[in-house]
Amino acid sequence: MKKGKGMKFVGDSRISAEKKPNASKDYSEYPGRTEAFWPNYLLKEWLIGAVFLVGFLCLTLAHPAPLEGVADPTDAAYIPLPDWYFLFLYELLKYKFASGPFIIMGILVIPGLAFGGLFLAPFLDNGPGRRPHQRPIAVAMMLLAVSGVMWLTYESSSVVDWEARAEANKPIPESDIEIDTEDPGYAVYENNCMSCHGDDLSGTGNGPALIGTEHDGDEIATIAREGIGSMPADMFDGSDEELDQLVEFILSVNEDAE
Repeated sequence: MKKGKGMKFVGDSRISAEKKPNASKDYSEYPGRTEAFWPNYLLKEWLIGAVFLVGFLCLTLAHPAPLEGVADPTDAAYIPLPDWYFLFLYELLKYKFASGPFIIMGILVIPGLAFGGLFLAPFLDNGPGRRPHQRPIAVAMMLLAVSGVMWLTYESSSVVDWEARAEANKPIPESDIEIDTEDPGYAVYENNCMSCHGDDLSGTGNGPALIGTEHDGDEIATIAREGIGSMPADMFDGSDEELDQLVEFILSVNEDAE
């Protein structure tokens, strides 16, 4: 009888088991067809992601996106635009076949078919090859989608002067000037001017800032009665005494700001 035959060995918890590292399988028998997920494939994914991230960060530092002010729901003349990654869908809605009576085509049917096709691309072309010429259907659908998105985004962004748009709608700086709410002119300002020029005279989307104005008292009174630029006449609804109080209040605030 040979040694060990018919015997059972029981492990002892006091003795640590020998652990071997999780080594990848040898794929040398299948060159170019497959590879280990860890670390080969995952390392490639990380490298591509790192290169893209560094490039994207460099682009944002070199050309920072201009920011606009806080949205003003009372400004009916403002034309909102989506973020850059949705501009291609915004541009699509400008075409006749995707707008007006065919708006459902632009917001549901065409985008649904496009994204649905990309989702089904791996299933429509599930050949064993991994090279582009071995997967013509998936590659063609991806190239069509990428080129379409890039073209529509370019067409939408090229007609917008982003710098001028940001300058016209730039954020209004917060004023650190203390407003005397007990001044009799403040009540007149609150009833006639606050909705357009803000509670601290720093301006809103509808009216410019009154702090730092170059107009004198007579000019301010004339503008209040007759308007100026986009400001219509008869915006001020008060007596001559209230108008004097308003003018004195605006001038006093500007004196404090100097």
